[in-house]
Amino acid sequence: MITRSRRVLRVWVPLLATLAVIAPLAWFWQASRVPDSYSAMDMGYLDYGGGPQPDASVAGHADHDGAGPHAGQGLRPITELVADPRRRADVRVDLTAAAASLTVGGQALAGFTLNGTTPGPTITAVEGQLVEVHLRNESVTEGVSLHWHGVDVPNAMDGVAGVTQDAVPIGAEFTYRFVADRAGSFWYHSHQVSDPQVRGGLFGGLVILPRSQPTGPHDVLALAHTYGAVRTINGRAGDLNVPARPGDTVRIRVVNTDNAPMPLWSDAPYRVMAVDGTDVHEPSVVTEQGLLLTAGGRYDVQITVPAAGSARLQLSRGTAVVVGTGASGVVPPQPTANLDLLTYGTPTPPAFDPATATRHFDYRIGRRPGFVKGRPGMFWSVNGHLYPNVPMYMVREGEVVTMHVENASGQVHPMHLHGHRAVVLARNGVAATGSPWWVDSLNVEDGDTYDIAFRADNPGLWMDHCHNLEHAADGMVAHLMYEGWDTPFRIGGTSGNQPE
Repeated sequence: MITRSRRVLRVWVPLLATLAVIAPLAWFWQASRVPDSYSAMDMGYLDYGGGPQPDASVAGHADHDGAGPHAGQGLRPITELVADPRRRADVRVDLTAAAASLTVGGQALAGFTLNGTTPGPTITAVEGQLVEVHLRNESVTEGVSLHWHGVDVPNAMDGVAGVTQDAVPIGAEFTYRFVADRAGSFWYHSHQVSDPQVRGGLFGGLVILPRSQPTGPHDVLALAHTYGAVRTINGRAGDLNVPARPGDTVRIRVVNTDNAPMPLWSDAPYRVMAVDGTDVHEPSVVTEQGLLLTAGGRYDVQITVPAAGSARLQLSRGTAVVVGTGASGVVPPQPTANLDLLTYGTPTPPAFDPATATRHFDYRIGRRPGFVKGRPGMFWSVNGHLYPNVPMYMVREGEVVTMHVENASGQVHPMHLHGHRAVVLARNGVAATGSPWWVDSLNVEDGDTYDIAFRADNPGLWMDHCHNLEHAADGMVAHLMYEGWDTPFRIGGTSGNQPE
């Protein structure tokens, strides 16, 4: 009898041990799966940041398991959030997106164009003008949309497939309309299957000029992008040459369209005039220090051409903007230290008081094993959760919001909040003391923490994600949601919407 019992135990103990391992894995796998078609409103869990909560009947959100109201009473569709339809456009642009064979720096690769070029045409407007962009998809198989990076457009114009619109299929069209209400350097790019489409060339520059200071001959846009292994400026390999004379002042609008941070440095003194489209207050001259420009971010750098006749602004070692004439082509030594924007410039009263914030959110970035969309692996986490069980940050229009961003993931993350700009309050517990440092793309190094604040003044449903678009595709995505709104668009399904 004892022998028989031992035989039974030898059979059942391994089986039970196996089930003890497999059952939780099977549960996590099943929980990670998403339907063929789902709403961003049904993802994750609600986070009110300690602020007031609405009645459940108008919450406008369901947990991922489907519990709770997706379309509560009184919700309005975000499709209502548009520019005045009666107003005539001041700037009108037609863009045709197409799949194309590209040749960049002698390298042939498959990619995309807008109006036959990559980058697409630069769109220029004056502050206060209404911009209208008519997009047509000629041959991009997976569809296309356009996001206006850094511009606080009405939510229905944000261009995120499956969240604010359907991707535009081949043969179809979509019209974007928004008021260019803030001067600065911006860019536009696809937000449908965004990682391969942006890498492949579906992007372009957007410059909004102040009413009082129209562009001059020495105002230059420099879109940095890597096609395959070829680094380019404005789609061309090698340096960008800007003719100028000694004593001339040149404003260089640098845009990092890649997935990784990019170092900048110059062999001449310079000033950082603007960050992410917002002017720096009283910028001082910088010498013997470089800059680090995060993915998606923009710096407006001003250089006065020295008496020697030329200066170089390196956009990494591979390319440079060369102002003046007679440059040697020699890459200047890269500084060992970068400018700290936490202390750069001088203070000025903020547009709002962060001390009055009524919501306080955490955005803790980590990395752990698990399942995302049914796939096993090591994935990015937000507040300890994997996609799609990520936070939906809930706000009401007019509130002041603070957010604590913490990175313990082992890699750098360029964090991008759509539809808003935030001011940096502190980094690693050290308070900002320079010019208000406004960002829409924030470089968060591994081990760093940031405290930021913004005003919730642009209602709708907004992505808050890593702009290393490979990371976003692996689930590093959360959303900011205004109470009382809903979206009719769905990710996946027959529309093929795939924002990342």
